[in-house]
Amino acid sequence: MDLIGCGVCSGFFYQYFRCYSPIVFQKKNDPNGNYIRKYVPELKDLPSKYIYAPWEAPTAILDKAGVKLGKNYPRPVVDHKVISKENMNRMNLAYVDHKAREAASVAAAKEKKPSKKKQRTS
Repeated sequence: MDLIGCGVCSGFFYQYFRCYSPIVFQKKNDPNGNYIRKYVPELKDLPSKYIYAPWEAPTAILDKAGVKLGKNYPRPVVDHKVISKENMNRMNLAYVDHKAREAASVAAAKEKKPSKKKQRTS
């Protein structure tokens, strides 16, 4: 995760297959990066094209903006494109496992439950 944010993709979000990119999502909502320029002053002089992914900027542009990756602004901890897919796969496995356990639990409960057939009295 970097200072820009992280994508939503967790066990608390039932649509685990929707994992929002912290880059694309922000570009749609703030294409000029005004929020980043205000709250992350290390990036304020970067062109809008690179404001949400400074590690993709050419060295000359980073130098001109005064951005030193790994010094005054961190490098990404993970590659979102890779880790989001891995996370969605893990969430899918957990979801499938949960459904299987739930079905087994219901089946076991039905087996233990005594039948309630009406008995005739004469």
